[in-house]
Amino acid sequence: MERTFLMIKPDGVQRGLIGEIISRIERKGLRIVAIRMHRITEDVARRHYAEHVKKPFFSSLVDFITSSPVVLMIAEGENAVAVMRTISGATNPLEALVGTIRGDYGLDVGRNLIHSADSLESAEREIAIHFTDSDIVEYTKAEETWVYE
Repeated sequence: MERTFLMIKPDGVQRGLIGEIISRIERKGLRIVAIRMHRITEDVARRHYAEHVKKPFFSSLVDFITSSPVVLMIAEGENAVAVMRTISGATNPLEALVGTIRGDYGLDVGRNLIHSADSLESAEREIAIHFTDSDIVEYTKAEETWVYE
């Protein structure tokens, strides 16, 4: 089973979409093994988005992600990274398909509701930034026999 990192961004929290987003993740069949609401500091935001440090939008991204609480999660399941990227939709909500989180609720690339790791390597790096091993709860959901062959 893969693990991936997810973050409901400040706009998702402020718009009251936490439950809707979590519901979509769970209905897909992924298992949430760690979750918490948190206010990200500037230092953590800079580490999280380090690959964008030289891009013109970096400062506004850090300002946005630290502007309000976020919900941090680790989801687990087969192909969890790819599954979450599909559920999330294209980064630009105008290009995201209807039925995805961004396609259904987003209108602006700077307010695209959710972050999901783009690779296993990114997921591992981001999980290490936001969680410790003791934050992760190992369990099996009874329904998994109906999700996986």
